[in-house]
Amino acid sequence: MKRLLTLVFAGIFATSAIAQSPAADEDSLLFAPADMADLSEFRWKKRPVVVFADSADDPAFIEQMELLRAQPEELAVRDVMVLTDTDPEARAPLRLKMRPRGFMLVLVGKDGGIKLRKPFPWDVREITRSIDKMPMRQREIREHKESEGLILR
Repeated sequence: MKRLLTLVFAGIFATSAIAQSPAADEDSLLFAPADMADLSEFRWKKRPVVVFADSADDPAFIEQMELLRAQPEELAVRDVMVLTDTDPEARAPLRLKMRPRGFMLVLVGKDGGIKLRKPFPWDVREITRSIDKMPMRQREIREHKESEGLILR
């Protein structure tokens, strides 16, 4: 009987760990530290959203990260990669280039250009609306609709 209970509990814990791992994987694919020298690795592949703050305890930073983590699927559909930098003392290359003063959210297009800077947290809905207005995103939407039309026919 003890052996059976041990196997049952082992199965429950293994199932729980497996169920949690895709979310953890998705989180690591969507969120990363902004510790790279530049954003060239994302060019034509991702739309970086860089979130700067002077501390991880900054209320604006905490609010922004909660907003972003609340709707990861909306960000993933738009090829967003969230990069964070909360250590001004480290003088990371991106921080030196973008020169934030306290909290700042920066939206970078797939072409590598800065599309938007905000000194306060922005809702995912507002971010995705800004992305959806970009010409490259408009083309992606058209191509997706066209490919769906071909599949349905």
